[in-house]
Amino acid sequence: MTPTRTTRLLPSAYRPLLAHATFRRLLPAMAVSDFGDGMSAVAVAWLAILIAPPGRAGLLLGAAVAAYSLPGVVGALVLGRRLRRVPARRLLVANASLRALCLGCVPLAWAAGLLNPVLYVVLLGGSSLLSSWGSAGKYGLLGQLLVPELRLAANALVSSSSSAAMVLGPAVAGLLVAGIGPAWIIGLNALSFAVLALQVGRLALAAAPAAPTADHAGSGLRLLRGQPELLGIIALTWAFNFLYGPVEVALPLHVSRDLHAGAGLLGLYWACFGVGAVLGSLAVGGLRRLPLWPVTLGIVAGWGVVLLPVGLAVPTAVSLGCFALGGLIYGPFNALSFTLFQQRTPAALLTTVLAVRGAALLTSDPIGTALGGPLTSALGAGPVLVGSALATVLLAVGAAVVATVVRAGGGSALTPGRDAVG
Repeated sequence: MTPTRTTRLLPSAYRPLLAHATFRRLLPAMAVSDFGDGMSAVAVAWLAILIAPPGRAGLLLGAAVAAYSLPGVVGALVLGRRLRRVPARRLLVANASLRALCLGCVPLAWAAGLLNPVLYVVLLGGSSLLSSWGSAGKYGLLGQLLVPELRLAANALVSSSSSAAMVLGPAVAGLLVAGIGPAWIIGLNALSFAVLALQVGRLALAAAPAAPTADHAGSGLRLLRGQPELLGIIALTWAFNFLYGPVEVALPLHVSRDLHAGAGLLGLYWACFGVGAVLGSLAVGGLRRLPLWPVTLGIVAGWGVVLLPVGLAVPTAVSLGCFALGGLIYGPFNALSFTLFQQRTPAALLTTVLAVRGAALLTSDPIGTALGGPLTSALGAGPVLVGSALATVLLAVGAAVVATVVRAGGGSALTPGRDAVG
């Protein structure tokens, strides 16, 4: 089937994207690495459980999941002076290459009998050192490639690719764990990042915006300080991700201890979430304008509501349905957020601003995850899931009160003319 005939089968919002030759080559490479990360959602946690000392599974699981992302904050701060001048494509290639190298060492160390908890956490931490810059490069590259009218649809399509990977990746990983083991699944993830680095490095692109100078970097920070709307989204996302962090520890232990099930069921939970998120992401990509704060606060509150039954010992089929609904609710969140930043940030500052955003947000989920380890060990998986759900609903209520007060006071961040994306 020709590309022209293929695009005719798509919703109108997506047709110009898949008619864009460079984006059409870039999307499969991103999808491959998303699939690898989807498999690692199960493999990283399960390998931590396997190699943990007796009675320390929760602590090592929290440390491993945190190490898979938290060092990106260090990379953003320590390497910022150098990397904020690097073009978006090179940032994406550098991050993918480092992840391929470090994650590739995990199965090699496992096969050699050298993989212990310390080495495992170190390798996971090394793989995530440039993750903040890699994400900035990814969405900075999309902002460079596409006109503003196509960015929401592109971000939604990329987000739906990531969500689709949470359908297929965990399901495949759940099946492969018994056959090849979680260490080799992480090795497949390393291979997927190698594919991404190779494909992005081969793209032929137009000249990028002028690289920011040191003064531009300072201007990027000043831009954020002068944009309450952008700062508000960062703050809300930080708290949202922080409260989600304990779920990544509690859910695997809920599956293995409370439900007495294996990696297959854990993969099914993430797959159900991914199905919902794909549908949610694709739906928002077809829309033109959305009220930012009502939608984002609704997403936060909705996730908290559907997570609550999972920790209340409802039947497994019901909790799986809740995860699917949670994915549907959450799906539009990242696409809306990145589109807002792409539209409100000058092109020359976009990568720097996105890296600052990424560095700030990288602390949230890992800190929540790290706290989830001892909390789950002390309280059990069910109470931690319930607590995360209730706190998330309270977050949405509190943020709505703050937004209402700001709007009543005439705050520019929430005026009707600016309270929308698309």
